[in-house]
Amino acid sequence: MRIDQLNQTLGFALFVLLAMFANSALGQAGTRVGFYSSSCPRVESIVQSTVRSHFNANPTIAPGLLRMHFHDCFVQGCDASILIAGADTERTAPPNSLLRGYEVIDDAKTQLEAACPGVVSCADILALAARDSVVLAGGGSWSVPTGRRDGRVSLASDTSNLPGFTDSVDVQRQKFQAKGLNAQDLVTLVGGHTIGTTACQFFSYRLYNYNSTGGPDPSIDPAFLATLQSLCPQNGDGSTRIGLDNGSQNRFDNSFFANLRSGRGILESDQKLWTDGSTQTFVQRYLGIRGLLGLTFSLEFGRSMVKMSNIEVKTGTNGEIRRVCSAIN
Repeated sequence: MRIDQLNQTLGFALFVLLAMFANSALGQAGTRVGFYSSSCPRVESIVQSTVRSHFNANPTIAPGLLRMHFHDCFVQGCDASILIAGADTERTAPPNSLLRGYEVIDDAKTQLEAACPGVVSCADILALAARDSVVLAGGGSWSVPTGRRDGRVSLASDTSNLPGFTDSVDVQRQKFQAKGLNAQDLVTLVGGHTIGTTACQFFSYRLYNYNSTGGPDPSIDPAFLATLQSLCPQNGDGSTRIGLDNGSQNRFDNSFFANLRSGRGILESDQKLWTDGSTQTFVQRYLGIRGLLGLTFSLEFGRSMVKMSNIEVKTGTNGEIRRVCSAIN
């Protein structure tokens, strides 16, 4: 082989290796772990300490931030559009009306603007805060790819495609598939309901007038039905909060799946993950049912969160870095 041919061959091989390395370092949407390693090296420690401070004062911040990240990614992608304040924005829409934790993101943003002005996006702060919330609640950690930019559009009308508490499994799967997420991702991410609460108004219909016969939802464990009826009496206060993971609402673990198996899921959409065969297998795998290949919830949750956090990400000139998370620059 001539020297020039050898150089060409070696050059091509080096190009392939560099391309492989670049692809492994990037998230599926152009994000990557360590995006701010030079421009703002303390970003993760600042967000983590901020979330911890708020969590110590109010542990309900953890599920609030996790839900907020989920709701953000499913509308306009993971671009912090849910944080924008104003009339008819995403945060004013009914599915987002009870979200909490905006002040945590604002606090972290204020500190990051002091340390690294105009560098860190609100979308990345929210993605990091969701991970840190899970860890503080007892869940596993994962590496969060960063490099998102913030969106400029936030419309309440766009939230109509968010997964809903009455959705069938088929509808849930369609909504997740539209975002590049499969059935396992669906079961895994809904497993985030292992922490947090919901209001009686979102499930009390299951307790009294579920169908045309006027009876309760037959998928509810009878003993648990009596407990729920005492907590959410008919025509009672619909704003009363009930843990989504009975007996473990403040701990990030896989007991949520055990509750589904026992007919103790709170939301109708959650309980259907057990009664529908297409998703029941994944619930069983998280429970370690004999004869099935087991899944480790804390590990798979991190993987599915990374996939979700790269939905329709805005990078480069397709977005901005907001100086204030609640307002477009």
